[in-house]
Amino acid sequence: MRRLLPVTDLTTPAPAVAAADREWTLDELADAYAYPGGERPWLRANMVSTLDGAAQHDGRSQGISCPTDMRIFGTLRGLADAVVVGAETVRLEGYRPARARDAFAARREAAGQGPAPAIAVVSATLDLDFSLPLFVSPLVPTFVITGAAAPSDRVRAAREAGAEVLFAGDGAAVDPARALAELGGRGLDRLLTEGGPRLLGQFVAAGVLDELCLTLSPLLTAGDAQRIAGGPAIPVPERFSLVSLLEEGGFLFTRYGKI
Repeated sequence: MRRLLPVTDLTTPAPAVAAADREWTLDELADAYAYPGGERPWLRANMVSTLDGAAQHDGRSQGISCPTDMRIFGTLRGLADAVVVGAETVRLEGYRPARARDAFAARREAAGQGPAPAIAVVSATLDLDFSLPLFVSPLVPTFVITGAAAPSDRVRAAREAGAEVLFAGDGAAVDPARALAELGGRGLDRLLTEGGPRLLGQFVAAGVLDELCLTLSPLLTAGDAQRIAGGPAIPVPERFSLVSLLEEGGFLFTRYGKI
């Protein structure tokens, strides 16, 4: 059974989709997950977790996902200006450039967006394979976000591969708020992060995460897999409110916004 249970949205009520024995259309999903309007970068995260809190199985998220989760994954990418991702996730998940999709072409053109979201890779060391298609043959240029103290030879390698390097920190580390400001300064305000857990933990700790789209997978894995957010705990837990809830086959597709 497929259901969308709308609750109060960040700006307007989420559109209702009647329960039906059919796939939600991409237009329905795009309406349900539309970005709110605003004059600053808006950072949304998209993650998946099992019932016992695992964000991965055998090191990857695919094993705990499902086809509808992947449709939502594609929809969120289709709405974003840029996808912000950590270097470790690029290595583990085999990231490739985002592709243009006909289903979102008119919507993106009306919003003044390019044909596909840019990928923005956050890395302090720039320990990345710059010969990969993500860097040498993307539809739109890939960004690499690092600190001012990043190794100069790796900065040069990134630029020679065709990536645009952004500096968002005075030392080796990347400052999350400055990273978002750098992207926003280039007109990339609708931001989506797909992790990994370390990067998401940094965004949470910095207080810059606006929204979390979390798929709760009806699986138990045990083991010691990472949670969706890692790193040091923040002193006071931050409260988010439920924006909308979709359900299919025991999977819950939640959307939470900062209060």
